[in-house]
Amino acid sequence: MPALSILIKPVSGLCNLECSYCFYKDVTAHREVADYGRMKIETMFELIDRAFEYADASVSFAFQGGEPLLAGLAFYQMFVDRVRKMNKNQIPVQFAIQTNGMRINTEWVTFFSENRFLVGLSIDGTRTIHNMWRKTGLGQGSYTEAIDAFEQLTAQKVETNILCVVTEQLGREPESVYRHLREIGADFMQFIPCLNPLDATAGAYALSAETYGAFLCKIFDLWYFDITHGPWVSIRYFDNLLQILLGYPPESCDMAGRCSINAVVESDGSVYPCDFYVLDEWRMGSVAKDGFKSLAETEQAVRFIGRSIHKSEGCKRCLYEKLCRTGCTRHKEPFDGGMPSANRFCEAYRLFFGYALPRLASVARQIQAINASRQSMDSIYSGEERASDE
Repeated sequence: MPALSILIKPVSGLCNLECSYCFYKDVTAHREVADYGRMKIETMFELIDRAFEYADASVSFAFQGGEPLLAGLAFYQMFVDRVRKMNKNQIPVQFAIQTNGMRINTEWVTFFSENRFLVGLSIDGTRTIHNMWRKTGLGQGSYTEAIDAFEQLTAQKVETNILCVVTEQLGREPESVYRHLREIGADFMQFIPCLNPLDATAGAYALSAETYGAFLCKIFDLWYFDITHGPWVSIRYFDNLLQILLGYPPESCDMAGRCSINAVVESDGSVYPCDFYVLDEWRMGSVAKDGFKSLAETEQAVRFIGRSIHKSEGCKRCLYEKLCRTGCTRHKEPFDGGMPSANRFCEAYRLFFGYALPRLASVARQIQAINASRQSMDSIYSGEERASDE
């Protein structure tokens, strides 16, 4: 019974900010057609119809940009209505969206709340660091609008994750960033190491392995203190490491040990295997002509997965390979002989695991003990209910 996860670019790379480190602006600059414009209604319908033709376990629709809110509220209202119409088997459906928050208002918040959207909101830590790189076309910072969006979303109890891009500047201030996010009320955080451009010299924002390693160690200290004193704070990377230690597969694709086909749909309906590789070379087909099963079996899909299985000699010998799992393929650019190089953050991960693994393992053991206790109590209550029935 297949499940399906789709990442949709409803306005291609169109955005109302000019973030210096934007990886998608770099990706679109490497295509024959940089901007595919807004998604047509016909394309939306084809996408949704294809999704329910394929999936019979669950479907996840996630929206990203550019800035996906530029598609307009009516687009999403029509999208949700079409999903309800085509979901004839009533399988579970999840909605998610990533936004810079610039267009968030009462109408958007109400829509997200009523339709149970998970919202990923970009806030790069403190005002100073956020405004350093996340600017409008007029060069003005966007921190105030992002914070206002967060306050509106949380006031209406919309599930909101903070997305924080770790640049070199942010990486040098882990404590002030973490404490600031906690002060504004963030309980769910995702720290995303900044991507270097595909084939250009990295900008002043480029994150070094040395800085990233120190950043992870300090963030872990702060997180570990909070979760051991309560309440729980979710940091996606640490959550995934705990899943691995507990014997479960991680949900984050960069920690799976190999790439997967994530079905990224550009606004013209073209489908690609990964958000970081929405490039002409990797175009697998189109929702107008191809089903999701056949798209996952294309030469591009097979080649995309196949190259990711390669491990450098250093990775094969590494003590932490079973946890690191070599990381994201984009962090292994430029390739060597057509195959991924070692992850440019290798030394950061070695430092972090050597520093944090004993405490991380202790948290995993505590979770395991709690789960075992709950299962035991459930068994006791179940036995009491059976005895009562008899």
